[in-house]
Amino acid sequence: MTNNKPAADRLRPRSFDEMAGQAHLVGRNGVLRRMCENGRISSMIFFGPPGTGKTTCASIIAESSGMELRRLNATTASLADVKAVASETEGVFGQGGILLYLDEIQYFNKKQQQSLLEYLEDGRITLIASTTENPYYYIYDALLSRCCVFEFKSVSAADMLPLLSRHAEVLCKDGADKEALRYIAGCAAGDVRRAVTLLDFAASLGEGKITEERARELLPSIMAGCFDRDGDVHYDLLSCLQKSIRGSDPDAAVFYLAKLLEGGDLISPCRRLMVIASEDIGAAYPMAAVITRACVESAKELGLPEARIPLANAAVMLATAPKSNTAYCALDSAAADIRNGMGTDIPSHLKSPLFKGYKYPHDYPNRWVDQQYLPNDLKGRSYYKYGENKTEQAAKSYWDNIKKNKT
Repeated sequence: MTNNKPAADRLRPRSFDEMAGQAHLVGRNGVLRRMCENGRISSMIFFGPPGTGKTTCASIIAESSGMELRRLNATTASLADVKAVASETEGVFGQGGILLYLDEIQYFNKKQQQSLLEYLEDGRITLIASTTENPYYYIYDALLSRCCVFEFKSVSAADMLPLLSRHAEVLCKDGADKEALRYIAGCAAGDVRRAVTLLDFAASLGEGKITEERARELLPSIMAGCFDRDGDVHYDLLSCLQKSIRGSDPDAAVFYLAKLLEGGDLISPCRRLMVIASEDIGAAYPMAAVITRACVESAKELGLPEARIPLANAAVMLATAPKSNTAYCALDSAAADIRNGMGTDIPSHLKSPLFKGYKYPHDYPNRWVDQQYLPNDLKGRSYYKYGENKTEQAAKSYWDNIKKNKT
């Protein structure tokens, strides 16, 4: 009987040593490896791109800890499913503890995420939740505060090769050239699951040894056009796109955008353009973020090839717009003070419940009144510096006039 289970699941690594990439987590001095060696498994959140080993890592941790592993996917699971897992701790199979691997946790709403808390706090469940999204945006603070957060990174082609070589011995009757494996790894764009799936596809045709030439014939050219053998070209192109826009070169901007789109990638340039609108244009032209967002949403709705039209408009607009990074530089400066333990003494007139002494600016001329807002230990600190562009200078002139601050 044919085993239709995906090759990536059939051949899933059984130890950290067999995993591809994530040396910072599972390498010799990796934090997850050390955690398992010390026998102290806490609840965790794994985030990162698909196919980077999040599920595999959870399986290995469960195996090393002796806990029963249960898997749920938040796209289809309900609170009843979580309760059913928790109830297993009352039986003989759950006496060693239950490790719940909850995939795509960002699809659980606040109530569903909060329902996990009681099981984590009383120790019935150890949670490993995974997400491809930023957990600090999609996971609620109460759950975040009870979990350690670990980032999984895209896997380079070089790091995939040992795993692909082992899998080729199983999947490919007549074997595979190293050059073919390098090509497949380069096409996978950092996704190990994709690489194994491509290898399995090539092997399934049963046409003898897999060579680089055969791999190129079998795999879509649209994939190879965007990612090189080392898996770095994709990220270089995104960097080139941003640097070209930051450098106000619309010709280079549309070139790198075209190269990404010709490679079949729509999502990455959409995300990068939205970042650029705030990082590099920012306060010099605040509407850039709004316009870029509209172009990106249009592109996603249209799909390729028509998506290239609104994205081209966004790229040219951003490249020719005035530039400013003053806003996020101000934020980074404030964050540095916070990381140094400063800013904890909030003025009493800003704190509830009475806000005693607070002055309501709308009750004063020009809707402004001199009042302290920064914490007491940061009084007088200046983070934001007006940029030299027309928009920020106009704002500076306006507030200098109102505040009578000519310095």
